[in-house]
Amino acid sequence: MPRRPGGPATATGIGSMPGEDIRESVRTVTGSLEALPHLPELPARGPGADMTGRTAGMLAELYVHLQPSGWRISDRPGRDTRRARAWLREDLDALEEFTQGYSGALKISAVGPWTLAATVERRTGEAMLGDPGACRDLTASLAEGLRGHLAEVRRRVPGAHPVLQLDEPALTAVLHGAVPTASGYRTHRAVDRAVAEGALRDLVEVGHAAGAAVVVHSCAPGVPVPLLRRAGADGVSLDFSLLTEREDDAIGEAAEDGMSLLFGVVPGTGERPEELSDPAGTVSGVRTLWRRLGLSPGLLSESVVVTPVCGLAGASPAYARAALAHCVRAARSLADNPE
Repeated sequence: MPRRPGGPATATGIGSMPGEDIRESVRTVTGSLEALPHLPELPARGPGADMTGRTAGMLAELYVHLQPSGWRISDRPGRDTRRARAWLREDLDALEEFTQGYSGALKISAVGPWTLAATVERRTGEAMLGDPGACRDLTASLAEGLRGHLAEVRRRVPGAHPVLQLDEPALTAVLHGAVPTASGYRTHRAVDRAVAEGALRDLVEVGHAAGAAVVVHSCAPGVPVPLLRRAGADGVSLDFSLLTEREDDAIGEAAEDGMSLLFGVVPGTGERPEELSDPAGTVSGVRTLWRRLGLSPGLLSESVVVTPVCGLAGASPAYARAALAHCVRAARSLADNPE
């Protein structure tokens, strides 16, 4: 299992892409990101193709249906579950088609247990987050679903070295008791950090057992990097612009411990692709951080993977292509000139 997925001078995407044509999106991703391509999400297709819907369709022995308020647990697999699973099969068909003969790192993503618990509702209409037993059941179901998903990816792309990305944009809010209840008048109680860490560790162990490196992604401020290290994550993916000097020690310790740092430095939306014209300038802040941390310049391109700030679903297809190409050029700039 690669601790640092992709190797030096690596770039990748976060997950979502614009449009509704999965073959075109997979063609773009695999053509642009030779070192670390990823399976795209296309939320523009509708519910079930979004981040939460795709992951809900992976759950084992738990089913969902769509309500006006969002995804809700149901007793049996209905139309919404079947649609999510059908789209995932279509996505994997396209991935298999465009990775014939491929050998190397390949990133797939799923919503992590805490963001899933904060966004999927119980039958009462309240988030599963409010019920510790429901959270445990959800984590176990997600773990089993991911085992099957990773096995399917390995079957379809035999040369792949999987990288499992757990999307946890709500994790910080979960830990701080900032997730609102259905009424909006209260918030759910903060989840104990040991409990949060334990659930994440369970999912990390699923990835490791399948030979996958595991990265946790959040584009929210205050990503709990030390907690993710303790949970065994191999990398953390975050919005670089949200880092503050208060987090220097956590970032430095993660790098020295061998974690990959997936830094979102390329805007996820823009007016014109030609705006992306200075790859060295895009990663100048990363170099500044590295000098401030006192880390070896040689460790920089080994540790850092360049990504967009978040998903590209809101971008035009032309801008999304340009953003991925710019990430690749920025990663090469770091490798060529780490200081």
